[in-house]
Amino acid sequence: MDKFRMMFQFLQSNQESFMNGICGIMALASAQMYSAFEFSCPCMPEYNYSYGIGLLVVPPIWFFLLGFVLNNNVSVLAEEWKRPIGRRSKDPSILRYMFCSITQRSLIAPAVWVSVTLMDGKSFLCAFSINLDIEKFGNQSLVKGMSETEKMKLLARIPCKDLFENQEIRVAASRYIKCISQACGWMFLLMMTFAAFLIRAIRPCFTQAAFLKTKYWSHYIDIERKLFDETCKEHAKSFAKVCIHQYFENISGEMRNFHHHPNYDSDNEDEDKKKSDEEKLLGIRAQDDMNKVLWNWHTCKPALALKKDHTDDENNGRLNGEANGSLNGFVKGHTHDVEKKEWAVYYSKV
Repeated sequence: MDKFRMMFQFLQSNQESFMNGICGIMALASAQMYSAFEFSCPCMPEYNYSYGIGLLVVPPIWFFLLGFVLNNNVSVLAEEWKRPIGRRSKDPSILRYMFCSITQRSLIAPAVWVSVTLMDGKSFLCAFSINLDIEKFGNQSLVKGMSETEKMKLLARIPCKDLFENQEIRVAASRYIKCISQACGWMFLLMMTFAAFLIRAIRPCFTQAAFLKTKYWSHYIDIERKLFDETCKEHAKSFAKVCIHQYFENISGEMRNFHHHPNYDSDNEDEDKKKSDEEKLLGIRAQDDMNKVLWNWHTCKPALALKKDHTDDENNGRLNGEANGSLNGFVKGHTHDVEKKEWAVYYSKV
């Protein structure tokens, strides 16, 4: 389990490597699915073309959509596209970069499926067997006196070994169509490789500053979302722990008052344990305040301009609290000012 946990943490920290691994697994899965798939041509003029072309087109579309589903950046892209502008403007170049990156990875598995299908040639043979001129393969007496309907039925049975009587003509026609299918497969691979080469070669010709800018901010958006989710989880965990501790403290306090058994040592230990959880609350201690923080994060994210407050040590914490509170829609942080009361206790030796 430790090895799997370490591998999962590595993949989480390296999002790009993780997505490349997913694309490679999908490409291998597409090739494995095709080899395990039982090809059964209907050998009927009405359905041969639909079955052959459907096998060539439908699975790649499914793999393409599956690539979008498995890519975590799709939700990031949709959120960035639909969010209100607020204090942070949108950059269309970042959205285009993220969309192109997702699309490129999603096209790997469909390209593998189309290549394997064309190299095998079965779907191509099933789809285009009815378009053959069988007289070119010899034995013209086989189709002599046949009507066009009977000839199409005969040609539709070429992909099926047990339905076509003359095996020599069937083998010759099958080899002819498979050669055309393999040629199309090699042309498809050549075009895909040439397109990838052009993308790699042309990219340095453009301004690298714009590319680095879009790449940087696309990574920033992804990392910011992850850190915000982690912070929300930590706050929710601390909020729940403090809430439960306060509940049990109230119950235990009532029971102690009833039984008249004070226990000051346990109270001190509980206070020490709560300090870390209190710090993680970041001053947000009410449900309505947390709802406002989450709503403001969606509607008006903070501007990407960090400022350093030059204040003295005494007022530093107070000013930072007011600044953070004003950014999140509050005044003076997330809590209201509470009037402090001073108590004086006098001890007498009498």
